[in-house]
This record gives sequence, C-alpha cells and structure tokens, in this order.
Amino acid sequence: MAGFLEQLSGVELRYEEMTHLLSQPEVAGDSQRYAALMKEYTALSPLVECWRAYRKAEDACREARELLDQGGLDRDFREMVEEELVTSRAAMEEKEQELKILLLPKDPNDGKNVIMEIRAGAGGEEAALFANSLYRMYSMYAQRLGWQTELLNLNETELGGIKEVSFSVLGDGAYSRLKYESGVHRVQRVPETETQGRIHTSTVTVAVLAEAEEVEVQIDPKDLKIDTYRSSGAGGQHINKTESAIRITHLPTGLVVECQDERSQYKNKDKAMRVLRSRLLERSQEAQEREIASARRSQVGTGDRSERIRTYNFPQGRVSDHRIGLTLYKIDAIMDGDLAEITEALITADQAEKLRTQSENE
Repeated sequence: MAGFLEQLSGVELRYEEMTHLLSQPEVAGDSQRYAALMKEYTALSPLVECWRAYRKAEDACREARELLDQGGLDRDFREMVEEELVTSRAAMEEKEQELKILLLPKDPNDGKNVIMEIRAGAGGEEAALFANSLYRMYSMYAQRLGWQTELLNLNETELGGIKEVSFSVLGDGAYSRLKYESGVHRVQRVPETETQGRIHTSTVTVAVLAEAEEVEVQIDPKDLKIDTYRSSGAGGQHINKTESAIRITHLPTGLVVECQDERSQYKNKDKAMRVLRSRLLERSQEAQEREIASARRSQVGTGDRSERIRTYNFPQGRVSDHRIGLTLYKIDAIMDGDLAEITEALITADQAEKLRTQSENE
C-alpha cells in the first residue's frame, strides 16, 4: 500500500483544486472549461471517496490499537475496542482492494460510445435469424441501461434474419461494458424449419468498435472512393428509387463501409464515415498494442473476432461464456437483454488478471 500513498495524495490535491475551480464564477461562465473540469472531477470522485474511507478506517484502527496498548480497560470496553479493531482492519483490507482496482490503468476507450457490427456466419438462414436475435438482445440491454441506439446499416434476409447490421450505442460507459462482446457467438437450437428435431449449430460474429472522434482519425478525402447505388430490401427488392445508398472504400487499407438505412444520401455518407473512422481507430490501436508488449490486452478482453467466446444452447436453456468458464441457465432472460451477470463476471475476471499482471511486474 505504501507505493500508492504519494499517488493518492496527489490525486486528492488535484480533486480539491477542481472542487475550488468549479465554484468560481469565471469557470462556470466558460462552458468548455467547466465541462472538461466536471468530467475529470466525476472520474476522480470514486477514487478520492475510497481513499478517504480507507484513511478513516486506518485512523479508527490506530486509535483502537493505542487504547488496547495502554491497558487498564474494563472488560466490556476492551471487548468493544477489540471489535472496533477487527472491523476497521476488515474495512482497510476491503478499501485497499478497491483502490488497487481503481488505480489500474484505464482503457482510453472506456468513456467512448460504441459502434457494433453483427454478421451472420456459418449456418445459413439460421445464423441470420440468430444475428437478428443478438441485435434485439443488445438493443434491449442498452435500453435497460438508459443508453440510446441508432441503426446505421441493415441487410436483411427474406425470412426475417439479418445478414449484417451495424448500429451505434450512445451512453455513459457503453464501451467499457460492451467491449467484452467482440468475438464469435455460437447458437445450438432446433430451427423452425427442421422437421426431424435435429439440433443445428450456427455462428454469428460480433465486432465492438469504440466510436472515433474526427480529431482522432484524420482521413484524406483523396484516399476515399465513394460509390452511390439504390438501396434495397430483403431479397434485393428495391425500396428506394434514388441512389441514396453509399459505399465508401478507404484505398490505403481496402476497408469498405456501406450504409443504406437513410433515404438521404448525405445522412448515409455521414453514418458510413463514422463507421470508417471507428474501424481505422481500431486498426491504429491494435498496431500500437502489438508494438508495446506491456499494453497487451488480457485474455478476457482481447476482442479477437475469430475467438469463440460464448455458446447459447436453447434445448438446455443455458448460456456459456468460454473465456471465464461461466454457465448460466437463464437463456430467455439473457436474450431479453439481461446481460448484467455475464458482464460483471467478465469485468471482475479482467480486473483480477490485470491485478495479477501488475503484482508480477512490481
């Protein structure tokens, strides 16, 4: 704990400085500065509150120990002091663990909004139907947390499935919780079209991108090839007689983004550019992580799209996350957006691995 003292004292001084600044009229009158300070203040609040609770428990522990060392206490009072000593020690240990987690290096993307891309994989129409189920699941999860979703692009099948869909999720902590969803999701169930009751296995790929700001990713217009075409519905049926759909190709990387959800060509281009920026940011960050070994992501949060992360077995009513060995028998609730238990378990496992890595490097 001694190694944290100087860092925590500095954080508390900065917190007190921000408290003072936020009360100043000249700061309140500068909306940009006020917003930046408030963001930093809000981010530091849990850490400072935990640090103060730790020191309070430490003071109580020291006072109890001093009283016991002095001796001469009557039996009832001594028992009360001994109980206080045990309680304050337990509180110190609890707060110390919380502080270690709060001091872990933050993922710079955790505060960002998200662009999610869901694509049907192996399994034909059954995979497309499950892609639709996952889109519904994430939409309902976002709704539970008070986040907003915005459809960016949708490619449906004639039977109500989804070949691919991209959508944004806007809300506090969206990336910090959804980033664990990247990878291959496998479904095992009896399709409605299956007459002999055989269980089929299909896969869907989920990609979670931190939405990039324009200032983070500079794109030269000369590097773009922009094509327009008529948007179409399931089975190729035209739903728009004007060429409002947009296809943008980033020539240096070969990345291709399409958007046809809006009737306005301008709006489709804007949405496609948001997706392109986010994909380019992901590429850039992945390259940096490969170069800097100390910044490698844990196994829980690799975000590798080829990694099979979860199985949804409908006949058994179970969902199994293979990264942490967690199995829950409440598939209906999960498909209705109840992802809290899975997400919390993944966050806890991720934090535990980071703490272990940190202690090994000390």
